[in-house]
Amino acid sequence: MFGVGLPATLSYMAIFAAALLLTVVGTPLARRVALRIGLVDQPAARKLHRVPVPLLGGIAIWLAIIAALMLFTDRFNLPQLGAILAGATLVTLTGLADDRRPLSPYLKLVAQALATVPLLLAGVRIESATPWPAVNLVLTVLWVVGLTNAFNLLDNMDGLAAGVAAIASAFFLVLAAGSGQYLVASLAAALAGACLGFLRFNFLAPARIFMGDAGSLLLGFLLAALAIKLRFDHDPAVTLLVPLLVLGVPLFDTTLVTLSRLLRCQNPLTAAGKDHLSHRLTLLGLSNREAVMIVSLASGVLGLAALFVSTAGRLEAYTIAATVVLIALYALVRLEQVYRRARAAEWPGVREDVTALSRAAAGQAKGIVGTRRS
Repeated sequence: MFGVGLPATLSYMAIFAAALLLTVVGTPLARRVALRIGLVDQPAARKLHRVPVPLLGGIAIWLAIIAALMLFTDRFNLPQLGAILAGATLVTLTGLADDRRPLSPYLKLVAQALATVPLLLAGVRIESATPWPAVNLVLTVLWVVGLTNAFNLLDNMDGLAAGVAAIASAFFLVLAAGSGQYLVASLAAALAGACLGFLRFNFLAPARIFMGDAGSLLLGFLLAALAIKLRFDHDPAVTLLVPLLVLGVPLFDTTLVTLSRLLRCQNPLTAAGKDHLSHRLTLLGLSNREAVMIVSLASGVLGLAALFVSTAGRLEAYTIAATVVLIALYALVRLEQVYRRARAAEWPGVREDVTALSRAAAGQAKGIVGTRRS
């Protein structure tokens, strides 16, 4: 491995550069393969693209991350690295199968839960959330599966999932490097480099390739594992806030979509539509690219808040967390109002038709009752 004997900082830089370069080289190759085998995302009413777009971008990201880590590191906790990459490979292959032929959402959840098994066996688990190991184990599974799906949901506009993942992994890199956590910092450097390399084909130009479910599930899984592995010699109650802030954007988007669909009596696991954070920003008059940049900016602001919280006392940390929660609650209500108004404007007759049908049914019921009485 070329990274033998390199200082930690140079090793991180080499991993980042290698992942970026490998993705820039590998993504066009993945695009050609996708076109040759017909693995493309077809246009649909709920989608933004109007022509078929090749998938397999996620495979290019996955290969670049693994290759960069193997080339430029020599200090890994190999059992834990192997466990993380094994789980990441399983969710990537699950996503690839779903890209090829849509799988049941419940089958995908089972596969994602199985991907947490290597993590648990290698000791990559939440430990300080509660004093009960069994509860922490369940929380680990829920966290990994939840965040994996959060990035799958977030991948709804060009450059959005890769951009947010790049920002989040960059903050994990800074936090881990500052506290000497080589495994976390190296993996975060590889992830950041691969995501930035992919953006060259997915955002800086009109999207020439999508990462697909293979890519979005991979990003979510790796970031979930990084969040679990990140450790500080600090107040545990404060430490838990750091990854929640860094990953605040995908968590907020998933919460928004889930609550909104439940309020509309839809199954959040199976329903689909243009009701995500980014879509709602476009309803406020932003272009798709502007919406992606605003969401990315929000991710950066939350990352800066996480940096401050990582060294803050309990009072300051909780004050920041409470402020973020209040802003998030306001945004949830406001964005739901925006979405409902847009739906009412798009289908102005829906409410009137429903009301008319209800009144007709009520009148018919009264007539039936009156007939029986007579």
